[in-house]
Amino acid sequence: MKRCHAVRVNQSASRYNPYTLVIPKRAESARGTCCPLERQRSGEAPREAALPRYTFPMPGKRNFEDQLAALDALRQQPPEASAEPLRKALAHRNNFVVGKAADLVRQFQLTQLTPNLLTAFDRFFEDPVKTDPQCWAKNALSRALAAFEHQDATVFLRGMRHIQLEPVWGGSSDTAGTLRATCALALVQCRSLVDADLLAHLIELMGDKDKSVRVEVVRAIEQVGSPSAALLLRLRAVLGSGLNSRSPDKEPDEEPEVLGACYSGILRIEGQSAIPWVSRFLASGDDPAAEAALAIAGTHSPQGFDTLRKRFAEESDPWFCSVLLSAIALTRQDAALEFLLDLVRAESLQAEAAIEAILRAMPNVEITKRLEELVAGNQRLSRAFATHRPKSS
Repeated sequence: MKRCHAVRVNQSASRYNPYTLVIPKRAESARGTCCPLERQRSGEAPREAALPRYTFPMPGKRNFEDQLAALDALRQQPPEASAEPLRKALAHRNNFVVGKAADLVRQFQLTQLTPNLLTAFDRFFEDPVKTDPQCWAKNALSRALAAFEHQDATVFLRGMRHIQLEPVWGGSSDTAGTLRATCALALVQCRSLVDADLLAHLIELMGDKDKSVRVEVVRAIEQVGSPSAALLLRLRAVLGSGLNSRSPDKEPDEEPEVLGACYSGILRIEGQSAIPWVSRFLASGDDPAAEAALAIAGTHSPQGFDTLRKRFAEESDPWFCSVLLSAIALTRQDAALEFLLDLVRAESLQAEAAIEAILRAMPNVEITKRLEELVAGNQRLSRAFATHRPKSS
């Protein structure tokens, strides 16, 4: 039986049964029946139908659009002339209008409106699901405060701890992930916090349910730049990847993007000396290993190329071979380019993947011409060149 959601009309009923459809009785008035057909039969004069009780005036869409258009028009004015209109817009009750105003304040670098940003930020934490759905206002306000290098850590700590569950089909969804990530990155610039306290706050979000938040927290820890920060990233990489404890058929505990941010952060803090340590994660040949390869490529060093080349010589899986070749191309080393061109020149089994790796690295005109000359006369390689050649070449 289908479930009927009925409107309860009998106010004297003591219990509401959601499976029962309550049909109101035909109403009668002192002037006769309310049915138009019966009134016609009885000779009653027709009377105007009353408006339904649920009819109510809707807010003006035109007024809202005019407000947004007025904010867009401020882009054509000098920044100093926009301060007062934006001050008023930040006090608006609509979260979308406030968010748009906050973005303009940030773009115009109107730091004198920082107190207004803080007032608005605080206001949208009150009944946030109703006043700021999707966190549009809080996201834009936190971006502006971060851009102005606001130094009050309590503001960003409040944003980092905020969870906003909003109703969605079949349950609820947290819409405050972007806010937590923005505030985590902004917290790093608060000079009142020593490194130990800062890392203690950031590590709380390493277990956030939102993957994008975990990625940004890893980047925030990287920006701390201390040996303690590097050790934290090493710990997260080892635990998240299951290094030395994960069976080949089991997925890692952490998402590849988060692990990739850990690898890159370690290499940026410690430099090329960390390449041998990160290279251990290449052994699995899976998505986290691909992230490790790209992180090593990001060092743009001869040592990084040599590490990737040795791993390529050991690999037989076509997919991971193509990943390694792409990473080799991204090292931007002359020796790496010649290695890839040699694979094409020898028409090896990985020649097509080498062509794709070179072209995806956005080579200059000279390199593209050299590659085109190498594939001339070979239909298989010419087809690969034509497929992956950038449109502008």
